[in-house]
Amino acid sequence: MNRAPVPANGETFGERLYAAMRARGPLCVGVDPHASLLLRWGLPDTVSGLKAFADTVVSALADRVAVLKPQSAFFERFGAAGVAVLESTIRQARHAGALVILDAKRGDIGSTVQAYAQAYLSPASPMASDALTVSPYLGFGSLAPVLDEAEAHGAGVFVLALTSNPEGASVQHARTSDGRTVAQMMVDEAAARNAVAPVLGSVGLVVGATVGDTGIDLSALNGPVLVPGLGAQGGIPDDLRGLFRDLRGVVLPSYSREILSHGPSMSGLRDATDRALFACQKALV
Repeated sequence: MNRAPVPANGETFGERLYAAMRARGPLCVGVDPHASLLLRWGLPDTVSGLKAFADTVVSALADRVAVLKPQSAFFERFGAAGVAVLESTIRQARHAGALVILDAKRGDIGSTVQAYAQAYLSPASPMASDALTVSPYLGFGSLAPVLDEAEAHGAGVFVLALTSNPEGASVQHARTSDGRTVAQMMVDEAAARNAVAPVLGSVGLVVGATVGDTGIDLSALNGPVLVPGLGAQGGIPDDLRGLFRDLRGVVLPSYSREILSHGPSMSGLRDATDRALFACQKALV
């Protein structure tokens, strides 16, 4: 079995991400093989097309961006053969030097969420990634097995806090019994897990670029903020300045279709990535 590399020197995910963002800049690129993108690239909507797409993105970008973020669903739709491509994509990206956040948004309870944690964060798994996105809406405490597994292996977890879809507000902006919003409660729980991290905590949050000014207080998080929704989903780099103000050193903007639409040209993907990184760095100064 091919295994993902174990983090060197016992570094945490937060430490590795902090170093990668300083070395390569604050940018995450999604690996989202939509059927429409495969067609745009002139590829068949098959496993072979999926593999060609993923291999091209990794070859073009894994040695230059801080983070790649495969969206698990677009691989899973091809069944076992698609999952095999996902395993290969994760492995190749990590060996080329990019950190990998697997965007799977898993969430469950007890032994089931423990199994998810082992599948995606244990070094013994062929899908072992540097970090995993998770849904906390069975209660933040339900994530304990994932958080513990991540900590044991120097991995990270990104918890959904504020998402850009309009349906999310009815849950995320609801008030708890102590008056906080549900989103703020998620922030506070994540901050508690990061409290003793010396550089950057390994429990991050997902905050959509288009959520607007929600009044959420991120000042105590001491962890990374993954910001999807830029580009094709309507977010622009200037949104980062308004949303995150003095937290710019921990913000990880994420682009997908805005960059991927420039493939299959390797130079096209790289040029689009460079433009996105420059715009984000300018907004986060």
